[in-house]
Amino acid sequence: MAKNYFYNLLLTLANLLFPVLSFPYVSRVLGPEGIGKVQFAFSFAQYFVLVANIGIPIYGIKEIARFKNDMNGRSKVFSELIVIYFLTSISLSLVYLGVVFLCPYFNADREMYVAASLMILLGFFSIEWLYSGMEEFKSIALRSVLFKVIGLALFFIFIKEKSDFKLYLYIMMFSFLGNNILSSFLIRGKVKLTLSNLQLRKHLVPLLLILSTTLAAGMYTIMDTVLLGFLSNYKTVGVYTAADKLCNIMVPFVTSMGIVLIPKIAKNFAEKNMPEVQQNLDQTFRFLMFFAVPIVFGLALLAPEFLALFSGKEFLPATNAMRILALLPLVIGLGHFFLFLVLVPAGKNKEMLFCVLGGLCVFLVLNILLVPRLQALGSSIANIFSELVVTSLYFYYVRKYFSFTYEWSLFIKAVMSAVLFIPIIWFTRQLNFPLIYMLIVSVCSCALVYISVQFFILKNNFVLDIVNFVKVKFKQA
Repeated sequence: MAKNYFYNLLLTLANLLFPVLSFPYVSRVLGPEGIGKVQFAFSFAQYFVLVANIGIPIYGIKEIARFKNDMNGRSKVFSELIVIYFLTSISLSLVYLGVVFLCPYFNADREMYVAASLMILLGFFSIEWLYSGMEEFKSIALRSVLFKVIGLALFFIFIKEKSDFKLYLYIMMFSFLGNNILSSFLIRGKVKLTLSNLQLRKHLVPLLLILSTTLAAGMYTIMDTVLLGFLSNYKTVGVYTAADKLCNIMVPFVTSMGIVLIPKIAKNFAEKNMPEVQQNLDQTFRFLMFFAVPIVFGLALLAPEFLALFSGKEFLPATNAMRILALLPLVIGLGHFFLFLVLVPAGKNKEMLFCVLGGLCVFLVLNILLVPRLQALGSSIANIFSELVVTSLYFYYVRKYFSFTYEWSLFIKAVMSAVLFIPIIWFTRQLNFPLIYMLIVSVCSCALVYISVQFFILKNNFVLDIVNFVKVKFKQA
């Protein structure tokens, strides 16, 4: 597992560094309105992509993991799922184009929306679920890093002025599609595509249940931007995007441990090996609590500095929105933990659907009530409350069906340690350092104090566990 985690960590770091390196440049060139236009178009197309994948990225991992050592079984499942994915991609791309051409709202930048249809049409090339199910995280990481580096270079080469916002979208699409298409050309020896004796119908019920879940979940993770665009304007979308991107940068990191363990836990659930599941849950929960809590405090307390440095002063109106969205790494981390490490492997699809429908209702009501008055701040409040509702419902069903235990004292210890960030950051601000130095000093000081308090005062041995784990991981990589 150490080697898998190493490559997943590499992917996580790439996901962290890519927006950190690209967004400060792009946001300053395009401004809030340009960023808002692109993010609205990308998010609108992404929601159709979400529908077109019909739950296969989640369901596929579980199914492929069942046939990890069976080439014939794996090939049959892959062929059945890819045929379904192909049919839904074609169908949804036609629906999307119909909406774009029939709705006057899209007339001004129709060329951009039509181009975005390629993400839906070619969505079936996204087969990371095959590699994840086979636990080939090295391949996933290296391809993703390659296209992120290429995309980053293209940003700096081609985006030079505000009118280049369409190029920003096209480069994002290139990174998205290029990675997927390359992955499809590298499956030789892993599966054999066949169109004979396929049993598509047996997958439809579980896929539709997962689709309903992911569709509703996507309503408040992707459609927040789309709804904000319809209810306000592109500039507000751009401001909100800056806060949302900064807070979501850290989400892949806090969920990285769980991603690696999904195939293993799915296998343990299938074999009803609950002690092993509990051990994996303990490991992931400790990781999540140790890192997510200080990230929340850091993002909230340093919101204006992060926005000014990474997006520019034009985006400072997003400060309060970012302080609310700072909860995302912890709330989404817990939701991901309960969903993908317990409910999905256990096949609790109906319960998952009920959970996200509850969040969807909260999301829609709060957006309609708050966005017209509070704009980006209202969207942030709706987003966080929706995530809290869904995560709470996930936890309810996990407790209802399973007797797993969680070391909640770790959360208390993390909060006690992270509260010390408040005086540290206040003091650092009084020194009037240049912005970049102020952030470096604040982050390093907070990290040092946090680790010291956890280890020396609260006696949290997880600090040593991390050091030992990293040593083993690099030796085996």
